[in-house]
Amino acid sequence: MTDAASGKSKLPLHWKMMIGFVLGLTLGLIVHATVGADAGWVKQVTAVTDPAGKLFLNLIFMLVLPLLFSALVVGISEMGDVRALGRIGWRTLGFTVLASGIAVVLGLVLVNLLKPGAGTDPATAQQMLAAGAERADSIISKGKEAPGGAGMLLSLVPANVVTAAAGGNFMGVMFFALMVGVGVVLTRSDKTDAFRNAVEGLFEISMTLITLVIRLAPYAVFCFMFNLAALFGWELLIRLGAYVGVVVLALAIHMFVVYSALLKWAGWSPVKWFGAVREVMVLSFSTASSNATLPTSLRVAEDNLRLPRKVSRFVLTVGATANQNGTALFEGVTVLFLAQFFGVELTLLQQLTVMFVCILGGVGTAGVPAGSLPVVALICGMVGVPPEGIGIILGVDRFLDMCRTTLNTTGDLVLATLVAKGEE
Repeated sequence: MTDAASGKSKLPLHWKMMIGFVLGLTLGLIVHATVGADAGWVKQVTAVTDPAGKLFLNLIFMLVLPLLFSALVVGISEMGDVRALGRIGWRTLGFTVLASGIAVVLGLVLVNLLKPGAGTDPATAQQMLAAGAERADSIISKGKEAPGGAGMLLSLVPANVVTAAAGGNFMGVMFFALMVGVGVVLTRSDKTDAFRNAVEGLFEISMTLITLVIRLAPYAVFCFMFNLAALFGWELLIRLGAYVGVVVLALAIHMFVVYSALLKWAGWSPVKWFGAVREVMVLSFSTASSNATLPTSLRVAEDNLRLPRKVSRFVLTVGATANQNGTALFEGVTVLFLAQFFGVELTLLQQLTVMFVCILGGVGTAGVPAGSLPVVALICGMVGVPPEGIGIILGVDRFLDMCRTTLNTTGDLVLATLVAKGEE
């Protein structure tokens, strides 16, 4: 029986997450202001909420490796017409990497300058790290043992990809997935088509399981926020507001400064161009899904921007999964914010690692609401940031998801405009 037939309306997931966020935050603030996080009964409550939150994280980490591997292979192999399209295909690939790289660098620079997560009491942050129990401690120790310099470069190319996966070397696994995707592009046969179909099947299975796990997010958000608010109090709200402000500022700069500069290079008036694509921007903001906006983007590219059909259809179809500038920017800002919040110092090499994975994450992130959550969890683990911190952002993620999706879909149209420059 459907919800409509039973007379019940199903509450959207993002509203459930918001309810869990507000409820956990409110109760945590009350505890912080009255008895404090060290009270006996509060410790008994957190003894339940802490494992519940970790169970959610374990499920995410369990599924993130097959999800990212299959998504990267599928995303790269979707550029299978690169050789057939020649210049169009290679220009699409080049502009995609360029735009995503600029987005991530912009986000990292703003976080380092504005430091939205800095200022947390070190003793309280260390208390949170200690309360994070075994998983956070093991992740932090791995981050400290991570190789630097030439060792980091060598770790990108693992001698044994299975050993790399078991040892937590996700960079090596992602590089292997990248190579497999390139191999699928360069090797066209019935057997490689069958392999690609199998990988697509793995991707669909992973997405189905991730969707099931995400349904637990409202309860995990409540647990995370109660634990964090009981420990940090009002300081948590201040840092959260600063984080949202930095993300929105970075997205706005990339949208109206970087994109405008690229459009001017392509011979367009930014004001005229943005006016022509406003329908896509409004739709993507309301749906928070690049895939749902794709049909409208195709129509706007051909009718309003008058782009060549062979360019717009190829670029926008590939861009819906492979050109997600807003997602890459968001992931980089989020990881560095959480590192600042918990007092985890990231070296320049570690920040470069974040940038590299975020660019790849822009290719391997599903174009659906909350699709970047597994990637954020993965990157946090790679650089030694406690993954419990994602509970801070989940409550405001719906709004930020709407904002970054708008940048993603607009960026796809900018990419199509750049590639179309000089084409008939």
